[in-house]
Amino acid sequence: MNKNIIIKNVSQLVTCSGFKAKCGKDMSDLQIINDGAVVIEQGIIRAVGKTGETISDFDESRFSVIDARGKAVLPGFVDSHTHFVFGGYRAEEFSWRLRGDSYMQILERGGGILNTVLATRESKKDELIEAGKKRLDSMLSFGVTTVEGKSGYGLDHDTELKQLEVMLDLDNEHPIDIVRTFLGAHAVTKDYKGREDTYIDFLIGRVMPEVAERKLAEFCDVFCEENVFSVEQARRLLSRAKEMGFKLKIHADEIVQLGGAELAAELDAVSADHLLQASDKGIHDMAEKGIVATLLPGTAFSLREPYARGRYMIDNNCAVALATDLNPGSCFSESIPLIFALATLYMNITTEETITALTINAAAALNREDAIGSIDVGKKGDVAILEFPSYEYIPYHIGVSVVEKVVKDGTLVFDKEKNG
Repeated sequence: MNKNIIIKNVSQLVTCSGFKAKCGKDMSDLQIINDGAVVIEQGIIRAVGKTGETISDFDESRFSVIDARGKAVLPGFVDSHTHFVFGGYRAEEFSWRLRGDSYMQILERGGGILNTVLATRESKKDELIEAGKKRLDSMLSFGVTTVEGKSGYGLDHDTELKQLEVMLDLDNEHPIDIVRTFLGAHAVTKDYKGREDTYIDFLIGRVMPEVAERKLAEFCDVFCEENVFSVEQARRLLSRAKEMGFKLKIHADEIVQLGGAELAAELDAVSADHLLQASDKGIHDMAEKGIVATLLPGTAFSLREPYARGRYMIDNNCAVALATDLNPGSCFSESIPLIFALATLYMNITTEETITALTINAAAALNREDAIGSIDVGKKGDVAILEFPSYEYIPYHIGVSVVEKVVKDGTLVFDKEKNG
């Protein structure tokens, strides 16, 4: 497969240039090149700059050439928090929430995560692969080139591993790169209700060692929340995970202010996610330690909860990322256009900051900022080509994708004219 592409005459080349997460005012700096060009050779970006001076050193006959006149080009989007491998659906629960039932009320009566656990346990591996592929195809159409996927719908040994194995298979089959996260501590089944410490022991002693040995996951995550896992239980799990070689993530301060953001800073997690109720201290601790704050406005929107304080976080020098949180319960959506709309219209985050949050900062939330998230020499050739001449059309065309083409590792993998 030809992995050599030249994209030239780009109306607006939005490079998001950088090799680390951006904080504060730096999140507004998109490093734009007008009349730009990108040269990708063997899947790696070899040159970036003005069209004339950039492509003159290359023999165009060796490359596939895309003339992007009148188009904007951005780094491929990174969706750094999803639960995209699952069995079954929960449309009925969405109706319950519309009638006023809370997320936690549904969970406590055996719905929510536990409903999906049952369906995922019963699903065959090939069924999960087929469903996962369709979701990835949809993500690709939105310009996503790297996605994080979590387990957490097994809550037992076999199904947790099955979810991770499905993601590994999909990573090998699908153009989108998949970063795998072990989230065995997503909830507890009825068998362990009131015995959460025993369940943590089970994960530490029985499941995590095999996940680590087989390299099925890079990250370990935990749902640190009232009536789920306490700060102390999360600390014990994540500390042991770190000793096993996992990088750390944490579902923090989503429903109540519990101290999850502070714990993320204490343990040097790569990211803390949700953060709707994060305290000022937790936010400042994360900023000081360089922990990425991954915000999930689609979930707040779906649950009709107040949004995380993204503006405050950015103004206080936090590196903010945005992600969809695609899952079958609290946010059944992989829509990047929806995230743009919510961030810009309702979270007081600028379009420029939103782009940074879905590219280089989202890459940093996955410990990939050295390889993806910007259009820089030496990084993977992952780019999204828009139908329009400016990035400003992304939130302007509300809730509708303006991505025309997607290049992954130097190969054209999505073209709206052909795929759409």
